[in-house]
Amino acid sequence: MLGFRKKAETTAAVSVQTKPGETFAGIPLGAGERGLYRALREQVPIIDAAVYKLRRLIGEFQVQCPDQETGGRLEEFLGAVRVNAAGVGIHEFLGIYLEELITYGNAVGEMVVSGGQVAALYNAGLHHLDLQADGALGVKVSVLEKDGRRACPYPELLLVSALNPAAGSPWGVSLLRGLPAVSQVLLEIYNTLGVNWQRMGNVRFAVTCQPDGSLGGAGEKARQIAKEWKAAMSSRTPRDFVAVGDVSIKAIGPDNQVMESEIPVRQMLEQIVAKLGLPPFLLGLSWSSTERMSSQQADVLTSELEAYRRILTPVAMKICRTWLALEGLPTNCKIVWDEITMQDEVDHANARYLTARARKLEREMEETA
Repeated sequence: MLGFRKKAETTAAVSVQTKPGETFAGIPLGAGERGLYRALREQVPIIDAAVYKLRRLIGEFQVQCPDQETGGRLEEFLGAVRVNAAGVGIHEFLGIYLEELITYGNAVGEMVVSGGQVAALYNAGLHHLDLQADGALGVKVSVLEKDGRRACPYPELLLVSALNPAAGSPWGVSLLRGLPAVSQVLLEIYNTLGVNWQRMGNVRFAVTCQPDGSLGGAGEKARQIAKEWKAAMSSRTPRDFVAVGDVSIKAIGPDNQVMESEIPVRQMLEQIVAKLGLPPFLLGLSWSSTERMSSQQADVLTSELEAYRRILTPVAMKICRTWLALEGLPTNCKIVWDEITMQDEVDHANARYLTARARKLEREMEETA
């Protein structure tokens, strides 16, 4: 065992500091935009599915420490740490963290310390937080409460990330930015399709009667015909409609042509898919693509996931180093992500094989020269 002593227990942050104590007052910056993105995920299933797929495709990682025993203890902590109210494990925490980051452009988490140890991980909701630049290289997190703003007393326990932030700003840019306008057009097409199918499926009839004056006034005759027609149409069993006189019945709108929707819907979906960065086949879209095109799309997806991993790696490293420091252990550790897919492992193996074969041929050529 290495000669490090466990630090004395402290009283730092024994409760969640990013949770408001009372109903908060005021509206944080960007609350309306985040509400729009939340509604967008609720109304457009393909966007919601893409965010969940990105969360699952990000994969998992292992932590490597110089000391094997220390690494085992750290892995045990990461797999069993409590997350929020009902979650367990750092991968659950990072999954929610990434989902918030993609949807809103920012994510805030917290390491909850109790008894001098990291007791839990907490994903803080942005709806009651305010982020401000703290100098040139810092971010100040404030909680909006009934009595005003409350600065978090232990900023070293907070985890803050931003997705593609503007220069000098702590606020990131949501991956869904630019999709509300496109999604509105898509929803209008779907709504129009529903209305047209409702009109075409629920056939409406026009009943026309030419009165001949034999059964009284035209108004009375029209009321009698309307009564009998209503009774015939509302009956659950087949029923004949009987009328006297010159009565004609025609369906309303059977000759109307429904507008073509496949091409405009695909155009809108192409814009959404291009913004989300996922291959169409992962979202259930059976668009024609060659084998080479699918391979290229998989490579692009791999680069997208690697970019998200580069944002999550410092978060995981801070959690690991904080736990090691509070346990009195050296904080040297390394995050090693798993291969994104088995296909990547096959490609890497083939690349190593071809490289080794090329080197062997080069040595043979040098020997025979």
